[in-house]
Amino acid sequence: MRLIQLAFGGLFLAWAWPAAALTPAEIAQLAGPDRQAKLEAGARAEGRVTLYTALIVDQVVRPLAAGFEARYPWLKLDYWRGESRSIVQKVLAERRAGALEADVIEGTGLADSLVQAGAVEPFASPELAGFDARYRDPRGLWAPLRFDYYGASFNPKLAAAPAGYDALLAPEWRGKMAWLADNESGAILLITALRLAWGEPRAELYFKRLAEQNIVSVAASARTHNNRVIEGEYPLALGVALHHAVISAAAGAPVAPAVMDPVPALLSILMLGKGAKHPHAAMLLIDFLLSKKGQEILRDRQYLTARSDVPPLDSLKPIVPRLSGHAELFIRPEDFSKEHAPSQALLERTFP
Repeated sequence: MRLIQLAFGGLFLAWAWPAAALTPAEIAQLAGPDRQAKLEAGARAEGRVTLYTALIVDQVVRPLAAGFEARYPWLKLDYWRGESRSIVQKVLAERRAGALEADVIEGTGLADSLVQAGAVEPFASPELAGFDARYRDPRGLWAPLRFDYYGASFNPKLAAAPAGYDALLAPEWRGKMAWLADNESGAILLITALRLAWGEPRAELYFKRLAEQNIVSVAASARTHNNRVIEGEYPLALGVALHHAVISAAAGAPVAPAVMDPVPALLSILMLGKGAKHPHAAMLLIDFLLSKKGQEILRDRQYLTARSDVPPLDSLKPIVPRLSGHAELFIRPEDFSKEHAPSQALLERTFP
């Protein structure tokens, strides 16, 4: 009888004892019909989640936070906003100090630096099924959030639209163009794109000729770069995120986009911080940002969504290559990082 009681007692304890806590890495890979329930249960205990982002706060971070907190009213979304380079520096500094605060990280040009530093965790989300496979990472280290398409912006009061990259070599453009020499989306992006599209010999010859045009190198954000065209500081800016020109023109500013083939396309990506403090809530946030609802919030705030079933606003369709007949040159985050050194070397050789 005593043995029977002990056996039943053991069974009861085995049933009543809570399952071993999952690690953040295991939480990031949860799947199956009970995934949502497990994430919500864990997130209720965590209570909050922190996002590091390059998105503009008033334009879209606050609306995204409101949408997320409406979906999960028992969660608080904290965020820190900075340029992508600043985000990388902050994440790596916190990692060295053993005090990473970011659960989810968003921005352009983040992937390789954070992957090489071991700062991010592979993850899986059912929402990734809504994205074209060519824009996803087979390793699961990042997920696509939104696109930036790059080209030039020009002031129609001062100049006409260039017909293409070769047109920029015409004498009338000498001394009238500017680019961002110390920004990843400026000179380095253009050089990388044309190296990949044209091959080394043609690209090298082109940039040697372009250097004769006396391009002005400026230090500014991409948005400020476009604003200087509006102000007439220079007639044309290279390496502009084309949607900035479209949005400014719609507001009545004297600026227009110049779409030139191929159109460099970069992704803003989502990453999961290694050892995230709030892993359940982090995965709920990633799911939300990738969901149709989250992507519609981005779209309605004039961002170019990456999800296949959330088309851009009509006003932005002319700069989206797949919708406007232009040639898209999508540069994967890891490829952009790999090509940085040879592009920098070409920049220094031809634009000393």
